[in-house]
Parts: sequence; C-alpha cells; structure tokens
Amino acid sequence: MDDLPPPDEHDDDALPEARGERIAKWLARAGIASRRDAEKLIAEGRVKIAGKPVTTPATFVTENDAITVDNKPVAQPQRTRLFRYHKPDGLVTTHRDPEGRPTVFDKLPPGLPRVVSIGRLDLTSEGLLLLTNDGALARRLELPANGWLRRYRVRVFGHPHPDDLAALAQGITIDGVHYASISAEMDARQGDNAWLTMGLQEGKNREIRRVLAHLGFRVSRLIRLAYGPFQLGSLPKGAVEEVNAKVLREQLGVAAPKRGHP
Repeated sequence: MDDLPPPDEHDDDALPEARGERIAKWLARAGIASRRDAEKLIAEGRVKIAGKPVTTPATFVTENDAITVDNKPVAQPQRTRLFRYHKPDGLVTTHRDPEGRPTVFDKLPPGLPRVVSIGRLDLTSEGLLLLTNDGALARRLELPANGWLRRYRVRVFGHPHPDDLAALAQGITIDGVHYASISAEMDARQGDNAWLTMGLQEGKNREIRRVLAHLGFRVSRLIRLAYGPFQLGSLPKGAVEEVNAKVLREQLGVAAPKRGHP
C-alpha cells in the first residue's frame, strides 16, 4: 500500500456550504481519483471549470460549476458506495499500466460506477480488495492511523522458526525502513512449503514479502483475507459484492443521504 500524506490541517468540511468544497476533494468524492491523484490531474492542467484550467487544488467549487477532466464532464458525486472484490493474481491495481499489463479495473464486472481501490495488492497477490466510488473515503481508510488490521494467508518455501515469527510482533527494521508490529503464526506444513497467517496494521509497500525475504523465505502465494471489519469470506475469485448501506453507517459512519441521489 502506498504511504499517504496526512490529512489537511483545516478540513474544508467545516467551511460554509455557500463556499463549496475544494476541487481535489470534490473530484475524489466523484470517484475520479484519490485526492492526491486529483491534485496531480490539476497540476497537469487536465481539470477545468467552465473551460478554464484549474491552477490550484485549493479552488472551491459548488454544484453549479461545470467541471471537466480531460475535457469530459464530471457528474455530481453520488452517494458513497463500497464494494468487496476478490482480486485474482496477475492483475495490477492501477487504472493505467505503462507496461500494458491487465489491470483490476479492466476486469471488473459491467454495471459498476467508476471506482478507486482502497490500498493495493501486488500483481501476484490475491484476495480482498475494497473498491469505492468515493476517493475521499478511500484516502481516509488507507491511513495507518485508523489502526485497521489487514489479515493475510501466506505460503512460503521453507519452514520459518516459530520464534522468528513471534519476534515480528516487536517490529523490525530492514534497510533503514521500520515495519511496525506484525502478527505471524504457522498454520500448516506441506512438504517443502508452509502456510502462515499474518496480520498488520501499517501496510507499507510489499511489507510481507520484504519481511519474510529478510528472514530467508520467498513468498509463493499471498491472499488477503480481511481489511478491517470487511472479510473475503466465500466471495468467488473475480466477483464483486456491494457492502450494504447499514454496514457503511455502522462500520464507517457514512451517511449516504449526504451524497445526493443514488
């Protein structure tokens, strides 16, 4: 998962409604991109209001503004929606891949709104990937400060010693990068392989693979089972299932009516 910048010190949610909201956040809520990526679109001159390029992500907009990205109109943000997706291996978690590899978004079933991922899974990783049409929500749920546990089932070549796995609970520093507490237990041995269950809250890029490689073990399969309260469960590979509005309210405090019409 990519490291993310801290939230704005002064959140524009507290500003008077007449002033609107910052365009980067508006684009995120519209599902165009995360707020950070929306800021990149603005810096590249690809976002316009009434045909004029937006020069700063601090620009305020209202529902009456005509906003385009790449000269295509952007619809008003819809209500917040969240989806569970069972990502197969062999897909990259990006909208565009410069190497031309198939992406998660190329393979999603038809009928979904434009969505962004909450965090990422590597090309060869599989399992639960959360998707949302609300980029601001995605950014919030990615922040390590949420303390949400990400749980994985991992297959490695070899048999890690239980003491080495237990020591990961204290955190570990590799090549100057510190990884916070990781829970790791061996579940089973299968010939030369072992299956582990691992849990982490920080979610740095390729964290599990790097930590296990440091211990001398190569990961041959990595499956995310859970992201916070959301579980992979029996969701078939490649399938998408929407999280209902009641769960959004209870788990995330999301009030769908604030987002306009469904």
